Amino acid sequence: MTPEQVMTLGQQALTVTTLLGAPLLLSVLAVGVLVGMLQAATQINEMTLSFVPKLLAMVAALLVAGNWMLGVIVDYTRELLLAIPSLLG
Repeated sequence: MTPEQVMTLGQQALTVTTLLGAPLLLSVLAVGVLVGMLQAATQINEMTLSFVPKLLAMVAALLVAGNWMLGVIVDYTRELLLAIPSLLG
């Protein structure tokens, strides 16, 4: 296995990780900003008020993007397993 192959595998792994994490993180970020603005405007600093909407947003993002995320990780895993003989030989 050459250093170029190792770098390519690492780059692909980071790309897949970013693709899988982005929908969840962006939805939670958007909800967190909105809840933070609401809390700043109303001066209500309740911890559960910021946690529950983020949790619901993450569940909604998983429901919407879960099928796509599963497809991405299955395709990546399949490509990685099929590439093992060429990487070892």
